[in-house]
Amino acid sequence: MDMMRSYGQYCGLARSLEIVGDRWNLLIVRQLLLGPARYRDLIDGLPGIATNLLADRLRDLEAAGVVERRLAGKGNAVEYALTSWGAELREPIESLIRWSTPLMIRGPEGDSFRPEWLALAVPALLNARVKIRTAATVGLDIGGPPFQLRATRSGFEVSPQDGRDLDATVRADPACVLGLAAGALALDDARALGMLEIDGDESVVRAVFAA
Repeated sequence: MDMMRSYGQYCGLARSLEIVGDRWNLLIVRQLLLGPARYRDLIDGLPGIATNLLADRLRDLEAAGVVERRLAGKGNAVEYALTSWGAELREPIESLIRWSTPLMIRGPEGDSFRPEWLALAVPALLNARVKIRTAATVGLDIGGPPFQLRATRSGFEVSPQDGRDLDATVRADPACVLGLAAGALALDDARALGMLEIDGDESVVRAVFAA
């Protein structure tokens, strides 16, 4: 590894930051935690990154053993994916998402947002505080492509709707959904403020969000 990027400290945190501490690196990992992606998909999922900077960061992460390239589909297209070691960054990234709750309450304030980011954030928030006894599926209508929140005894998962029956649907903006998932916003308060609507079994929504 380039010694210019070394902290020169025999410390696990220092050595980890030498690999993932550069600007954009953890956000690239965030995108790849959602699934393998082609270069153009990464550009789309990382608003604000320059193409040459993304290429540099991917090259560094690949050299460090965090990311790998592989052929996907027809035409020998290249996609990027996390190695098994790189995928272990899920836990610290989810911890940072939970830590960010006070920073997220104020809303996007003009920042870019992509709905698929909820696929990582909502399970990270709910898995830390909610235990599900009965499996349920709640639709998330946040404007744009419809998502579903699947709750099972093994945890939570957010994915695009796949046609399965929904127990209920929540219509709200992303900030409201994040607030509910973090336990920072009460369901009754959100409804009283006109921030969300519920179709279907409200008791399921309350169980999923521990409202």
